[in-house]
Amino acid sequence: MAAHSTDPAALDPTEFRHEVASFLIEALSDGSACPAFGAILPPEHHDKARAWQQTLSEAGFGGLHWPTDHGGGGLSTEHSAIWYEECARHRVAPYLNLQGIVLAGEAIIRSGTDDQKQRFLPATQRGEILWCQLFSEPGAGSDLAGLASSAVEQADGGYLLNGQKVWSSNAQFAEFGILLARTDPEAPRHQGISFFLLDMNLPGIEVRPIKQMTGDEEFCEVFFDDVAVPPDALLGQPGQGWKVAMDVLLDERGAFGSAGVISLEQELDALATLGRGREMDAVVTDELSRLVAQGQSLKALLQRLGSAPHAAPAAKLLRTEMSTETNRLAAAMHGASGMLESEQTDRLLYSPGMRIAGGSSEIQRNIIGERVLGLPREPR
Repeated sequence: MAAHSTDPAALDPTEFRHEVASFLIEALSDGSACPAFGAILPPEHHDKARAWQQTLSEAGFGGLHWPTDHGGGGLSTEHSAIWYEECARHRVAPYLNLQGIVLAGEAIIRSGTDDQKQRFLPATQRGEILWCQLFSEPGAGSDLAGLASSAVEQADGGYLLNGQKVWSSNAQFAEFGILLARTDPEAPRHQGISFFLLDMNLPGIEVRPIKQMTGDEEFCEVFFDDVAVPPDALLGQPGQGWKVAMDVLLDERGAFGSAGVISLEQELDALATLGRGREMDAVVTDELSRLVAQGQSLKALLQRLGSAPHAAPAAKLLRTEMSTETNRLAAAMHGASGMLESEQTDRLLYSPGMRIAGGSSEIQRNIIGERVLGLPREPR
């Protein structure tokens, strides 16, 4: 499979789009492409996704706008956006997993030392490191600043880590995780938190997969019992992890941009196709018409928002709520099999979780109200 030109000056965006489309069509034809799976890598796609990331790296499509000094393509974010759009259009996974390429990778580029960039970025874009996210805790989900996991600095400059995380996707497979832990218990809630690049093979780490109602085990509980974390695992400055994490969460909420519009179009087309030629009562017909119209409005809004300030929370909220409603309607249109054994069943069972993942819908509404509309802050 041919690699693309690595000369940025030679990569006109229109030509690059054609190049990406040709590459993806060839990958679909020879079976090397990994099917699109969204933000969470399903365990059954693990091996396929690993091999696909290696293929992307060899062809020059891994870490497109990352620095060339650290294994990236040195291109623009516009080229990366084209890559995501074409992957969405062809229903192909754009990377091994979001937690690695989008969250860990971008955080390391912004805040990492030269040694950290050299150690992690090339290996991540080659698919040699699978990352997980270690933020949420049983008592600190949407209220992430309430996290209790502690990392106590030791005489050698390292840290002794204790605590628990939950809802960590792919933690049972991950080589490394991005971790938030409290390093100064006396500091205010949003201070005294540090950000770590955690080796998941360190002694004292226990990973327990969680059985979901879909029957899958994509998420895990992770326990830390006196884990000796080396000094070079700290990303950024001690006690400044909250800022690093907030940038990571913005990356997560706004990861797909215009690619999300393409996915929405595909979802609406599938819903309309499902209703075409099918006998439906007036209630279902009305709901189908409402959702298709609402989806078209949402598509126009997402295109208008683009990269506007604070667009990510609005896009995440509206896209999540729309997807939940369309999955419910599609299941209803399938009838009893939609709840039990159709291709829609897993989508129906999975969709409620997206109202929580990446920051709950309630948190997104708070962000929009307080930071965009200027409403009074919610009592803390």
